[in-house]
Amino acid sequence: MENNFRKIDLCLIVIMMSIFCAECRDPVLHRVGGGRYTWAPNINFKEWSSPEQFFVGDWLYFGFDKRLYNVLEVNKTSYDNCIDKDFIKNITRGGRDVFNLTEAKPYYFLSGRGYCFKGMKVAMLVLEYHSPPAVPNPASDICSKMIQLVLLGTALVCTLLFKYI
Repeated sequence: MENNFRKIDLCLIVIMMSIFCAECRDPVLHRVGGGRYTWAPNINFKEWSSPEQFFVGDWLYFGFDKRLYNVLEVNKTSYDNCIDKDFIKNITRGGRDVFNLTEAKPYYFLSGRGYCFKGMKVAMLVLEYHSPPAVPNPASDICSKMIQLVLLGTALVCTLLFKYI
């Protein structure tokens, strides 16, 4: 029985090593407008968003007074014309609201009740994350090949061990 647990542990270690070798990126929380409570009139959201990079999985944080403002996800036409009817989604909850960017596409947000005309709107293009190309490093390539061989060998051992249980 204890031998079976060791085999399972070994396979879990192989799986975990594979996961750690995978390329990934931690999601980023973007504070819309740059501060804690900066979803407000007279803030230049275009200036704020232009240097930002938005990727699938990132989050937007909107901090605002919910008695005055709201946050609506809208289409491009509504964004361009400050139309707060027929919005895609009202993400307003409590004035400290987050929104997950789940797709690679342009997103458009505005505040209704006339505040869009005072500049309370923001647009962003969300992209899929692609890790930057690796700089060739012969030592790293050898290490990478060794890790791949160890993982392959461990997987083969696991397969053989489970075959004879």
